[in-house]
Amino acid sequence: MTDANPPFGVVRNSLTGGGGVGGSVVQAGTINGGVHLHAQPLPKPRQLPPSPRRLIGREADLAALDRSLSPGGGAPDGTFVVTGPAGVGKTALAAQWLRGQAGRFPDGQLYADLRGYAPGGPADPAEALGAFLRAFGISPVPRGLAEGAALWRSLAAERRIAVLLDNASTAAQVRPLLPGSDGTVVVVTSRRRLTGLGIDGAVFRALAPLAPEASAEILVERVGERRVADESVAAAEVVDACAGLPLAICLAAARIAARPAQPLAATAEMLGRGTDRLAALNVEGETVRGLLDASYGVLEPAAARLYGLLGLLPFAEFTLENAAVLADTDLAGADRLLDGLIDVHLLEEKGPERFRFHDLVRLHAGARGAEVRDAGPTRAALDRIVDWYLATATAAEAVVSPSHRTLARDYLTHPLLPAREFADDVRALEWLDGERDRLADVLRWCEELDRPAAAWQLADAMWPLFLRLRPAGLWVAAHRIGLRAARAAQDRNGELRMLTSGGAGLRNAGEGEESARWYGEALDLARSMDHRLGQAQALNGLGQAHRLAGRLDAAAECLHEVIRLREAEHYVRGAALARLAYGEVLLLADRAAEAVEPIERARRELSSVGDGYEEARAMAFLGLAYGTLGRDKPAHDCFEQALAGFRARRSAHWEARTLELAGQVEESRGRPEAARARFEQSRARYTQLGAAAEAARLAGRLAAYAVDPAGDPASDPAVDPAVTPRPGEPRS
Repeated sequence: MTDANPPFGVVRNSLTGGGGVGGSVVQAGTINGGVHLHAQPLPKPRQLPPSPRRLIGREADLAALDRSLSPGGGAPDGTFVVTGPAGVGKTALAAQWLRGQAGRFPDGQLYADLRGYAPGGPADPAEALGAFLRAFGISPVPRGLAEGAALWRSLAAERRIAVLLDNASTAAQVRPLLPGSDGTVVVVTSRRRLTGLGIDGAVFRALAPLAPEASAEILVERVGERRVADESVAAAEVVDACAGLPLAICLAAARIAARPAQPLAATAEMLGRGTDRLAALNVEGETVRGLLDASYGVLEPAAARLYGLLGLLPFAEFTLENAAVLADTDLAGADRLLDGLIDVHLLEEKGPERFRFHDLVRLHAGARGAEVRDAGPTRAALDRIVDWYLATATAAEAVVSPSHRTLARDYLTHPLLPAREFADDVRALEWLDGERDRLADVLRWCEELDRPAAAWQLADAMWPLFLRLRPAGLWVAAHRIGLRAARAAQDRNGELRMLTSGGAGLRNAGEGEESARWYGEALDLARSMDHRLGQAQALNGLGQAHRLAGRLDAAAECLHEVIRLREAEHYVRGAALARLAYGEVLLLADRAAEAVEPIERARRELSSVGDGYEEARAMAFLGLAYGTLGRDKPAHDCFEQALAGFRARRSAHWEARTLELAGQVEESRGRPEAARARFEQSRARYTQLGAAAEAARLAGRLAAYAVDPAGDPASDPAVDPAVTPRPGEPRS
């Protein structure tokens, strides 16, 4: 009891008789009688959120986290940061792992949602601290963050507890919640990388999308094995549409399970409708789009704008240069903006300065970009991408094929990031090869953007790629687009170039009749324009068409006229190429002795103008001519020089063709083992290039060299003429 009238500032407490006090008490004054204090044990909270009974496809991630714990069940102190894009299953993984380690944390398992991407903004760490302290029976809790953190560390000391901090926004938000004791494990999940926690010794684990097999297993578990088996094709389409995102596959499975009478094909069809896919992945308010909207909402304005622009690109994988051109900034500025997207896992880094969106994120980014697609700044950004690719491809063309780089270019913009410059033709060709898919996509995109001039000019600028690397399908497709575009732009020079360059592509693709038709149209157009070099180019193509059809006299007549026209225009390189083509015709006509002089002259002229690639082609045919005449040493030397030239210039097609020509010579000289070795090398090179027809032709040649049971080559090395080109047949 307390004195009724104590002196001012004095409080006196007293207990009489037997008394018992529970809890913590601070005593002042006098106590009479026995006192019994009963300490109440602290609660042992178990707050982890529910997770699937079995976490499919995350075995490797769980094992990696297990290995990160101290061995032998000792003090398991540490901070683990699990990162990944929205919907990838970070919380489920963290909760499952900590639940599996429950025996190591007998004093409690705590959970706090830090709401890093919630509409109201991230949670104050003081809020989570108060919840932790109350979970252990501490009330009231300190109001100040520093005092609360200190009390939290004191409480956690000498206790073995686990803490799951979910949806963290920044390292600063997390740091006051770290107990810092030897007996605790903290798992932090975030869409951000939270690299700042590395200072605190955190272990990082980034989650990737699930493998298709794991996604399919989840679908079976949620929908039923029989139903999936009965509609296996539709089930595979559903899995593919969800792109390895566990949330997406679970939402799709919930939709399917809720409609047992509806076929899986209905869901597959809905998920296959582009941007409708995000709307379809919605069950009772839980949506993939909502999660992506939340991640998008934390971006700074410049990064958010770039995100939408990247979503409008016609290709899925893009470069640092692409981002710089879209944002109209330098490489350092673009890198900073991309880092902001990577930080919240809206972007994946695929290699040095190469990036891509997850499939569902790309849909979301495209939808954001589409909202402002008609705005002037957006259209200007898209035009910059077209102009940058056109300018850089043109710069490569000027280095690799300077004589081809003769037509004008029409640019609408001037990006802050300039076109690339190339030290030599090897570097230029490497860029064209590495960017071929994006170049093709931009070329097709030009039609959508109503940039006809840019379309045919880009097809024209890609000429070195077509000539050296021989992507037959792309060669033809690009020039079909280019021809339509040149005619739409009413550019007769562009139309003439598309007809002649495209005719060569059709010829190399085996479309001889259409090739001849294009060259015929080109000849008529060139004559109407009084364009002599255009006439020569068209006649050259017609001569090649005659050659392939076996009309050797007609081919020779065309080529003689080509030489005359080009010499009249003082076009040394062009005349040399026509002379080389005439030498090929002579080889086909079994007139090897006559072929040597025009081929050798062509080689000298090509060397004089510095065209090492075409000089190497001349060397290859000179080797064939010498070999046919029985001059083995000069033939061998020519072939070796040709191979060295093609390898230096990364012309794998002509490397394979030269090996084939060398094999033909060995075969004609009665050396089957040497012939077979050359043919094997040639077939391997064609196979690497994906040139199926050529590889099949070499397989036909090699069939004549089958080994008999005794291990000796077959005695008859004859080759089926139906699959064997004659000496000068290579398509150039």
